[in-house]
Amino acid sequence: MTISVHTNKAALTALQNLNKTNDELASVQNRVNTGLRISNAKDNAAIWAIAQGQRADIGALGAVRISLERANSIAEVSLSAGETISDLLVQLKEKVVAAMDTSLDATSRTALNSDFRAILGQITQVVQNAEFDGANIFSGTGGDIQFLANADATSRLTLSTRSLALGGSNITITANANILTVTLAASVLTRLNNSISNVNQALGNLGSQAKQIDAHLDFVSKLTDVLEAGVGNLVDADLAKESARLQALQVQQQLGAQALAIANSAPQIVLQLFRGG
Repeated sequence: MTISVHTNKAALTALQNLNKTNDELASVQNRVNTGLRISNAKDNAAIWAIAQGQRADIGALGAVRISLERANSIAEVSLSAGETISDLLVQLKEKVVAAMDTSLDATSRTALNSDFRAILGQITQVVQNAEFDGANIFSGTGGDIQFLANADATSRLTLSTRSLALGGSNITITANANILTVTLAASVLTRLNNSISNVNQALGNLGSQAKQIDAHLDFVSKLTDVLEAGVGNLVDADLAKESARLQALQVQQQLGAQALAIANSAPQIVLQLFRGG
């Protein structure tokens, strides 16, 4: 081995190894700090691209979930209002049947009619207040409401509008109806029976759509969890392994620094060769 003060091969080798250890140590520290094995395209371009694509889908599914949660809320408000309207129709039938009693005097019939008219007013109030975030599927205005169902926005779920307003397609009793005579009461009863049947069918259909929305919302939540776990499998660091690796590299770094110090001191032996006797 040539002894030279110009070229110290041992020191160069020790420096290369120390630099390599420092680079590895920096990578491990980055993984420990971020919790990610692959935090950018430089770490692994292919896996990073796949993970980014999955993250985009997860973000899109977040928008789908928000849309479905809004649909679920609209359906819940509508079902609650619909059940109230159905109960009010039952009360109406009680008043109408009572008004068909021919033995009633004018005072009693007027009182029954007042109750009947008050219940009609309640139905109108319930329909007007069956609204969530500006959407009211019972008002009879506007079309069906569609909500996002997938991350590509190519599939949708629908809440169908169904008018529960007085004088509409389901409740055929008009707002100015009355039961002041037996004949009028009999006419109202026919329309009331049809209205009760129509409302119950409309609520049944709404319940089916609400159940579908609820089930799909649950699916989207599970799908999001699965995708997040998949991204984690691709890019997350094993912190237990990284901790062990970090300690090993720190020891290597210290040893490398000592080796470099020893290699740097080797040329000093030349001084001994030129000392006088």
